[in-house]
Amino acid sequence: MAPDGQTAQGAQSKRTAGVTFAARLTFDNIRHSYHGKETIKGVSLTAEPGEVLCLLGPSGSGKTTLLRIAAGIEAQSHGRLLLNGQEIAGPSQFLPPEKRGVGLMFQDFALFPHMTILDNVRFGLTALPAKEAAAEAMAALERVGLSRYAESYPHVLSGGEQQRVALARALAPRPSVLLMDEPFSGLDSRLKDTIRADTLAILRETRATAIVVTHDAEEAMRMGDRIALLKDGRLVQDGTADDLYRRPRDLFTAAFFSEINEFETRVVNGMAETPLGQAPAGGLKEGTRVSVAVRLSGVSVLAEGGPIPARILARRFLGVVELLSLAVPGSDEPVRARIRADQLPQGIREVSLAVNPQAILVFEKDT
Repeated sequence: MAPDGQTAQGAQSKRTAGVTFAARLTFDNIRHSYHGKETIKGVSLTAEPGEVLCLLGPSGSGKTTLLRIAAGIEAQSHGRLLLNGQEIAGPSQFLPPEKRGVGLMFQDFALFPHMTILDNVRFGLTALPAKEAAAEAMAALERVGLSRYAESYPHVLSGGEQQRVALARALAPRPSVLLMDEPFSGLDSRLKDTIRADTLAILRETRATAIVVTHDAEEAMRMGDRIALLKDGRLVQDGTADDLYRRPRDLFTAAFFSEINEFETRVVNGMAETPLGQAPAGGLKEGTRVSVAVRLSGVSVLAEGGPIPARILARRFLGVVELLSLAVPGSDEPVRARIRADQLPQGIREVSLAVNPQAILVFEKDT
């Protein structure tokens, strides 16, 4: 068996993925309720042809429900789902899953243990004659570098290999939209980078539109052409990784994409003052209550010479970096900082801080 870390490209000579006709998938004011509770609250969002769109958010934010609505497994209570501008689910139409041209890759891979790898991959090719279906399934296995396991069963494969089989099965019918529900969550953390890169390369080859559900902001930034951040069934913000990281609309978005220190204050003379410095309040009115986020990556800890005195309360070694907890004048809660490992002498307690002004973000406090 090939080791887990072996890439699909390196496993053997790999067939180029067959090109699909990518489609535009649009969620138009989608609402959904479950047992009387509204779980999706008016989401409007479009995945463009050939784009990888990541649905990002914490558990319960509605990511998987949106995916199930797109697949036809769930029906929305309001709104429309459009494929290339044509309604496939809404007041006037509801196409069943098998007629949508949409592929679905489940979180747990959902391989049938009693079927060979080849039979697993050709399971969805029922519209083709048996010989042609077998050829398409074998071609899909070749794309992911696993054709040598065609007659084996899922239990002989590693987790990374099972993930690639599930991808081959989802791509075999050449869907115009591929839906992926946390496809890497079951993999060893050491393998995720390799498997993600392989998967993204195959998606680029097929040119299918892909919607990927994840709760991991870094994963969304690695994979997505665009990211849609959800919270409590609502779309909070969508855009490129750069948009959401550099220009978050609210404190929730800022905290989802980076570790932050959070302070509450009011606007005074156009500025938001915190124990770590002040920042322009972005035109907010005098006296407005604001939440201020200071990214850990923007806090420099110095042995001496910084403008803000501090005392180290705790120091946690994390390999490449260290996580510090610091007492700072004017702050009731410890301030956190993430610094390069061994940057400070061991045993030092009294330090000083300097903060990059670009790491301070100001938001009007939710009422």
